Amino acid sequence: MKYDLLSELNLDALVGSINNEVIGWRRYLHENPELSFQEERTAQFVYDKLNSFGGLEISRPTKTSIVARLIGSHSGKVLAIRADMDALPIQEENEIEFSSKKDGIMHACGHDGHTAMLLGTAKLLCSFKEKIKGEIRFIFQHAEELPPGGAIEMVNAGVLDGVDLIIGAHLTSNLETGKIGLNYGPIMAGADMFKLTIFGEGGHASQPNQTIDPILIGTEVVTNLQHIVSRKIDPIDTAVISVTQFNGGTAVNVIPNFVTIGGSVRSFKPEIRNNIPKLIEQIVKGITDAHGAKYEIEYHYGYSPVINDEVVTSLIDKTVCELFGEENRELIKPIMGSEDFSAFLLEAPGSYFFVGARNESKGIVYPHHHPKFNIDERALKDGIKIFVQGAINILNH
Repeated sequence: MKYDLLSELNLDALVGSINNEVIGWRRYLHENPELSFQEERTAQFVYDKLNSFGGLEISRPTKTSIVARLIGSHSGKVLAIRADMDALPIQEENEIEFSSKKDGIMHACGHDGHTAMLLGTAKLLCSFKEKIKGEIRFIFQHAEELPPGGAIEMVNAGVLDGVDLIIGAHLTSNLETGKIGLNYGPIMAGADMFKLTIFGEGGHASQPNQTIDPILIGTEVVTNLQHIVSRKIDPIDTAVISVTQFNGGTAVNVIPNFVTIGGSVRSFKPEIRNNIPKLIEQIVKGITDAHGAKYEIEYHYGYSPVINDEVVTSLIDKTVCELFGEENRELIKPIMGSEDFSAFLLEAPGSYFFVGARNESKGIVYPHHHPKFNIDERALKDGIKIFVQGAINILNH
């Protein structure tokens, strides 16, 4: 038995019928942001809305996350759709009627829109229960922004038990509204971090010859770390090592005893990811040994790369072209940002894509994590359409 939602129903009209409601949900969430692992009011809001739709089995796998199961009238696969809910510690600078009511906290990455889109998707699909083959599992995830992230907690809580496929989307100000970005294979990088402490021997700034200057040693380390990407990794491959912190010293006339250096590492291939810590230590050891200094390294593996499954991505590709035309589907290059959606993809094949939400005429042009970040709310309808029609296409494949 095959169901084609597009031929049986007017999807544009259906999504349009809940558009104002979805925008209202997004604006409420934008006004009331909550940080990672603190999304208690957000989770309750989502729970109450889902409960009002009827026909869903709703649970709380963790304190601030929600899962709703829509079990169709026909047997079939289990598809999960995920949205993240947390905000960022940023002071909003937008002058809009629904600006954040919380000082220093803002939805500066579009997660308010993601939550609203998935709520809208759930509401519509609840009314199609008799047409659904299998199960659709709506995952409202906490703490995407703060490692170790909420996705791994939800995986450990069994949220993906029995799931055959999973999809997720991110609103983006890098694409104009109406454009959809996707990629087969790697689409977002793995993100790791390091903290390095270099121990020297401090002293008076007028007598550097009597010291082992950790600042001077540290600057050599920073410069040489850049040689890893330029000289130790195949130019065809992709990696980034960014030193983002360099701290040391308490007075202008004192050479300190130690400095700390922190940074971020981004990569896609497992062999490169596993080799970079060894290369960092090799450089640090060589330089500190040469100067008679000592060191300590803390290296932490963060989110894994987001690697889209070819088959699931082809179904999303087909859906996007059906809905928006091939001219509005863009095959984008992988980006070096990271996403803990990767924790779900390690458990089940899936696809992660981007929904354009940029509108230059309205000044909606600022990048993610910027205090003036905003989205074109017309993009919410686009995300819902892909989720609804994509779910039907995937479950019928």
